[in-house]
Amino acid sequence: MFKDIVILLLALSSCFFFLVGTTGLIRLPDVFSRMHATTKSDTLGAGLALLALIVYKGFDPVSLKLLIVLIFIMITNPVAAHIISKAAYDKELKKTKEDPHGDI
Repeated sequence: MFKDIVILLLALSSCFFFLVGTTGLIRLPDVFSRMHATTKSDTLGAGLALLALIVYKGFDPVSLKLLIVLIFIMITNPVAAHIISKAAYDKELKKTKEDPHGDI
């Protein structure tokens, strides 16, 4: 019973962070803000989803492989975010001062 509750909490938390990242991608005005929202929340969302799968599977060779994938995601997502922001900066994409949706 406790294991099921932990899995459910991890899975729901993962869905929440994916939803926040998607909302940030849609709502934020410039490439730097969008990149920040999506990479940070996707890293956490994927990490929580993989942790839920590891808890579900238990001590198993599959859970070891999931842990390796989790470590890979935790290393590569921040690096990818840095490369995307550096490319945007090098192309001189400026931050926008106005909200394209007209909410501010």
